[in-house]
Amino acid sequence: MKKGNMLIAQSGGPSMVINQSLVGAVLAARANRKVGKIYGSLHGIQGILDEQFIDLRKESARTLEAVAATPSSALGSVRRKPTHEDCIAIFAVLKKRDIRYFFYIGGNDSAETAYIINEEAVKAEYGISCVHIPKTIDNDLRENDHTPGYGSAARFVACAVRGDDLDNRALGGVKIDVIMGRNAGFLTAAAALARVDEDDGPHLIYLPERPFSIDRFIKDVKGCMKKYGRCVVAVSEGICDKDGTPIIAKFTQETDSHGNVQLSGTGALGDLLAKTVKERAAIKRVRADTFGYLQRSFPGIASEVDSKEARAVGVAAVQAAVDDDISRGSVVIRRKPTKKYGIKLEVVPLRKVARETRSMPDAFINRAGNHVTQAFLDYARPLVGALPLGDRFEQLKH
Repeated sequence: MKKGNMLIAQSGGPSMVINQSLVGAVLAARANRKVGKIYGSLHGIQGILDEQFIDLRKESARTLEAVAATPSSALGSVRRKPTHEDCIAIFAVLKKRDIRYFFYIGGNDSAETAYIINEEAVKAEYGISCVHIPKTIDNDLRENDHTPGYGSAARFVACAVRGDDLDNRALGGVKIDVIMGRNAGFLTAAAALARVDEDDGPHLIYLPERPFSIDRFIKDVKGCMKKYGRCVVAVSEGICDKDGTPIIAKFTQETDSHGNVQLSGTGALGDLLAKTVKERAAIKRVRADTFGYLQRSFPGIASEVDSKEARAVGVAAVQAAVDDDISRGSVVIRRKPTKKYGIKLEVVPLRKVARETRSMPDAFINRAGNHVTQAFLDYARPLVGALPLGDRFEQLKH
């Protein structure tokens, strides 16, 4: 790969640490003599098609560090799956600006976009190094132990549910929290980190990996009310019936360019579950909240580990493309098999992470399918870090 210019963009849902990956990549590129100009595309591939670029070499280190510590996608984002015609137009823009290094930060669909662009580049015999930088709060990218963005979003969920449990202790009844997660329950499962004692909420957790039964749900809620006198529930927005149809799909048919049914942005699932509990369990006080997009870019709560690892994958992507001459691939996070938490970064073929998702391992879900196991807690705690309140939590509960 000859010396050339670089282009970087962000795609999909924002996160609390996605800008750490952006800045990590930019600073690594600025320190490398093989990279010329560094362009940032506004709103992903849409910005390439519209030639909406900013010069990231001109930004001061102070500004870049401020951006890195700021949630959401600093370059703007997009949900667009490129067509063959889009790719031809993209290559025309890249050739005009002599762009040889292309980095795309995002989740499964973004990895698919990078894969499509790379495959079309090979067909068009356009020499470009195309590297995907991982990001998704859903934590469902294949090949990865976990993904940047998850630890911080999981921290938000755990903190929110801890507060919700305190609220529920004061007023009683049933509280239902609907949490993001299309096909994987990692984020919803993080609610379990809020628990210290056996009677702490969430008392019930429902994930997309197990069929959701209304009858079983009502039975579980009644059981908690009898045992604890109250019930806090964490439920994934992606829960499905026994036929695999998302419960929320009964209320919306809106899809994005990748064909995904829109799950967030509506309180319909929470309202349905609350209404059902009131009617069938004869419980007077039942409330529901949908965390929705609050989980993605909430300021001041990012996980320290998550922030560091998000920066690291950006640096690793540039090093792979420029120093190691890897022309295509996706950076992945592996957990070291040691007692003390640690990771290593590798680059795998784009096709291994594109489009398809992974799910929670069976070992992370209890036999009843309504909570998580100790194995999940051990997996998630290093990524999330210590929660607020600390030792005072016991005093506040009582």
